[in-house]
Amino acid sequence: MPSPLADRIRPKTLDEIVGQQQLLGKGSTLRRIIESGNIPNMIFYGPSGVGKTTVARIIAENAGMKLHKLNGTSAGISDIKEVIADTNSFDGMNGVLLYLDEIQYLNKKQQQSLLEYIENGQITLIASTTENPYFYVYNAILSRSAVFEFKPVEARDIIPAVKRAFNILSEESGVKIRVEKGVCEHIARGCGGDVRKSVGVCELCFLGAENDGVTADITLEEARSLTQRSNMHYDRNGDEHYDILSALQKSIRGSDENAALHYAARLIEAGDIISLSRRLLVIAAEDIGLAYPMAIPIVKACVDSAMQLGLPEAQIPLADAVILLATAPKSNSGNAAIEAALEDVKTRECGDFPRHLQNKHCDGQDAAVRGQHYLYPHDFPNHYVTQQYLPDPIKDRVYYHFGENKTEQAAYLYRRHILEEEAKRRK
Repeated sequence: MPSPLADRIRPKTLDEIVGQQQLLGKGSTLRRIIESGNIPNMIFYGPSGVGKTTVARIIAENAGMKLHKLNGTSAGISDIKEVIADTNSFDGMNGVLLYLDEIQYLNKKQQQSLLEYIENGQITLIASTTENPYFYVYNAILSRSAVFEFKPVEARDIIPAVKRAFNILSEESGVKIRVEKGVCEHIARGCGGDVRKSVGVCELCFLGAENDGVTADITLEEARSLTQRSNMHYDRNGDEHYDILSALQKSIRGSDENAALHYAARLIEAGDIISLSRRLLVIAAEDIGLAYPMAIPIVKACVDSAMQLGLPEAQIPLADAVILLATAPKSNSGNAAIEAALEDVKTRECGDFPRHLQNKHCDGQDAAVRGQHYLYPHDFPNHYVTQQYLPDPIKDRVYYHFGENKTEQAAYLYRRHILEEEAKRRK
């Protein structure tokens, strides 16, 4: 059985790699490191299909050291011990280069077993991962490695790879491939910056095309059918999940309803309305808050409706919630206030409750001041009376500052009015 087309046409040199000019262009840091021949420990981080494995293989194959290849999804401690054993062999006298794909799947103990040999230079590690290495790679290994981030490849850079894929398929099969106008551009755009996926779609298009053994026609309709979901970048348990939620919240916070709808649509298309709903509830309290307090119950109602309806109808109340939050006035004064209060609780000696706030109705014989002396605010004009509520060590602390929005300014004016009335009463 032949290997996938993406493997058959994998680049053999750095100049053949599509995209990543910020890393591999002439004069770039990584390019100079590779060309120097002095290979440090390196970790390549980025989405699938953007060249991480290809670059690592090119480096490994030209390193002049004993090469081992492991994949974190299948490697065990015995495989790692075999790599370590080679450091003392004749073949490994010039050092061992370990190419480790998907390093995030190795547990901490497995990663630690390599540490001593990475430290003394007997093993040079080149690892790749689709996850954020600062979360998934053991810190001691991370601190001894240079991290390079690979980016999704732009469509204009993928088009040549798509055309090359069709040419190679034609050469291998002996069939003339006729590609309808717009097919290459659509595949390049529709696979979300993933070169490997784009090449795979080319192969699927060829296999599914009408083929009489002489010619095969690749239609735009067929290309659209095979790429319709390929541009979805989403992993419910990975970085992409949190990146989308972060982008959603920041777009709403920035009052950009169109961007917010786009990120919400990604979550809806992935079927993850639970994560979307939870984040909308957080946003209602954190970013809109007291500027429009009714946003919280309204969003809760939209979320409840979405959960009862299920998809596809759930998208309607969720879209309403997204637009409402994005276009609503914003205030984070409530969130800032509780953060400040929590900081005091965690870091300061706050003291005991004021005596008049305690749930006591009798005093012991040792009480310095007898009687609770609590003033009941409802017995006073405007239901307000001046008395101390915070503990003595922090009695003058101010956590909440009224926001500049209409709602909080109305509350501020009311507060100022009753304070003025209280001051007159006490004269």
